[in-house]
Amino acid sequence: MFPGYSKVYSFPTPLANLIEQLGSLPGIGPKSAQRLAFHLVAESQERIEQFVEALVQAKEKLQTCCECFALCDGERCEVCADGERDQETLCVVQDTRDVFALERMNAYRGLYHVLGGVISPLDGVGPDQLHLRPLLERLKRATIREVILATSTTMEGEATAHYLAKLLRGVEELRVTRIAHGIPIGGDLEYADDLTLARALEYRHEMA
Repeated sequence: MFPGYSKVYSFPTPLANLIEQLGSLPGIGPKSAQRLAFHLVAESQERIEQFVEALVQAKEKLQTCCECFALCDGERCEVCADGERDQETLCVVQDTRDVFALERMNAYRGLYHVLGGVISPLDGVGPDQLHLRPLLERLKRATIREVILATSTTMEGEATAHYLAKLLRGVEELRVTRIAHGIPIGGDLEYADDLTLARALEYRHEMA
């Protein structure tokens, strides 16, 4: 402390409130929240209005697809509305982000079903909080031949996949598969964790 200085000044209230709101977003720490806040207040009024309008439009117009529960801006998402997609294959994922991740690779041409989360008793999320009943109803009325379980490899994701596999076991003429997990392309064995190595061995396949 310099001689003669006894007071530490804090952020102006509007700036402090902005930092607090930004810091409440997932993955945004205090330092990142401050950087974003200073960046935003330095923007032009027009740019800020465009930013706010985008947020409002997203909140007002986005809804869940009536068929697969992915986020979309209409009654049905583009995938469900596409009659050229493989109507016999259904990939079950946790949320809409997973749908876009799979679509980016441009290798899967089937349909999707978004659970809306994973089973997590500690967070108060059980099977009844997920879109499981609509999934079963969908399987009854559609000609689905294979369900691909693509939940995450976390403990909750694995538990959800096992629960679904058991739940769907009684559906006639339905193949239930799980996406493979293992060593990433370009990865070294010495840097892989035990679970990843175990999965890589478990899901090994014949060399062509």
